[in-house]
Amino acid sequence: MKTNKASHKPSQKTLQEQLPELREGQSIELLQELHILTREGKLNQDTRRKLKQVYHLVQFIEPLLAEVLKERGDVTLADHGAGKSYLGFILYDLFLKAKAVGHVVGVETRAELVEKSKALAERLGFDRMAFLATTVQQALSHPELPTQIDVVTALHACDTATDDAIAFGLARQARFMVLVPCCQAEVAAVMRQHKALSLSRTPLAELWRHPLHTREFGSQITNVLRCLQLEAHGYSVTVTELVGWEHSMKNELILARRNEAPRVQRERARERLGQILDELGLQPLSERFRV
Repeated sequence: MKTNKASHKPSQKTLQEQLPELREGQSIELLQELHILTREGKLNQDTRRKLKQVYHLVQFIEPLLAEVLKERGDVTLADHGAGKSYLGFILYDLFLKAKAVGHVVGVETRAELVEKSKALAERLGFDRMAFLATTVQQALSHPELPTQIDVVTALHACDTATDDAIAFGLARQARFMVLVPCCQAEVAAVMRQHKALSLSRTPLAELWRHPLHTREFGSQITNVLRCLQLEAHGYSVTVTELVGWEHSMKNELILARRNEAPRVQRERARERLGQILDELGLQPLSERFRV
């Protein structure tokens, strides 16, 4: 005799199972507004990769915020090239929301994104968040930007925006800088201009003889120069991976801590930076990487 087996639908995963990083008290409304969750509370897989990067970055930044907060009783973070302010909102929600102090400022050139972020912060009651529609250069003298900036972040701020964020952090003597840089086409362009001369002068120019290698090598050298610039200004620098390569090819994380390094170390970094600019024919970029 044939028996009918009851069909069982697979049990739906809970939100915590879908999103193991979810913390107690985290704003579900925020995750929905950032389109990380759907209106039905389901994980939006299209934004899963972005969220994973932001969460990894948050793990690096939270201890820095806590350190500054412990030392001076307050902390201000400026996020450059903020876009939709994923990073700023999640940092505020996870770390600052429950505290009475601490500010996050998002700096973004696109005014429409700034207005949306302002409206969302007001709706969520995140009253210690501010957003400025300005360039990084203009932010240096913007009257609405706090004088004390403790932490500067730039997540995939494209092309020269990462260098502008570094210049901002140096000018404000930020305690920490946390950078996930994009490539800088400017360096590759200068290398292409002097390629023939470089090939005749040194066999190492084979490293960037082909256009693809020029682009990739230019990106690598850009970040090397950024690190040397920071070290020459008295920062200790750590370079590491943000997330696995399966999530992003732009994966380099630069962490800089201002600690007034000994003068001999700063001078050595300054000297090496100049030598690399000379060796690779990048003297036209001396002003950008000035020390």
